[in-house]
Parts: sequence; C-alpha cells; structure tokens
Amino acid sequence: MAVDRDHVLRTAAALLTRKATATMDEVAKGAGISRATLHRHFAGRDALVRALESLGIAECEAALDAADLDSGTATDAVRRLVREVEPAAGLLAFLYTENQLFEGEEQNAGWTRIDDRIAALFRRGQLSGEFRIDLTPVWLTEALYGLMASGAWLVHSGKGAPKDFPHMIVELLLGGALRREES
Repeated sequence: MAVDRDHVLRTAAALLTRKATATMDEVAKGAGISRATLHRHFAGRDALVRALESLGIAECEAALDAADLDSGTATDAVRRLVREVEPAAGLLAFLYTENQLFEGEEQNAGWTRIDDRIAALFRRGQLSGEFRIDLTPVWLTEALYGLMASGAWLVHSGKGAPKDFPHMIVELLLGGALRREES
C-alpha cells in the first residue's frame, strides 16, 4: 500500500497543532500507518518537523500570492493576507514555537522570503501614510505572526470562534498600527 505523504503531513500538522508534544507513535496512529512506516518517510521528529516547515512555508507563500499584497491599500492587503493565511494558521503557530527552525545557520531561506514580503507591505503602508512610522516594519511583521499564532491557539482551544479569527487579528493589529492625527 502506497503512503500518501501529503496526508501524513497534514495529519501530523493537525495533531501537532492541537498537541505540540505528540509522539511519533501518535502521529503514525493519527495517519493510519504504523510507526515503522512513518519512520521510513521521516527518520525522526526533527525530519517530520522539517517537512512540516516546508509545507508551512509553501502554504504561507501561496497565501501571500493569493493576497496580492501590491494591490489596493496596504490596510486592505493586510486584511486579505490574514484571510488567506487563516487555513494554515494552526500549522504556522506550531512551527512558530519550534525554536530549532529559527536557530543557527540551517534556517530555511523561505522564512526570510516571507518576512521580507510582509515587511515590505508594512513599509508600503508607512510610506503611504496609513501606518505609524514609529514601529518598524520588522516589528509589525513579528506582531502579525504573534497575533496569528495566538488566534490559532484560541480557536483550537475552543475559546474563540473561527469566524472571528480574521477580524480580531486585523482589528487589533491595525488598531495599533494605524497612524493617528496629532491633536
């Protein structure tokens, strides 16, 4: 029987999003395969996490493309981005906590590409006068990641409604990022 690698990765992502400490045995059981079969595809947890990282980066880049960040106002582009990223938010929240992905020289260049694209959006919003200039684009990018991770965990815990995810994140982020007229 051929193993559908995408199915295994998505099952692992869903499980690890709910329970970051899930074992390889639990991942295998969730995917409906044996632990030995799982290990033939992923030598260990680190290999599985690296494969999930590639999936997360691909999904995030697809969301960035779909959000068409260069069209319309920067504010509207942020709204589109959060809506497009929402389906992958749980996986990204899990990856956000996996420190080994962001340490040392082995960091995947995909994260830098994503960071650069989002920071450019915030920079565009600053240059157009939509966003505050006292907060750096890098800071706003990290704030967005933190809010999306928190939103994903809130929804997964049942403390927040999935339909509220985009609104709550965008309103909190932009409420703090919008430029205010000095009185």
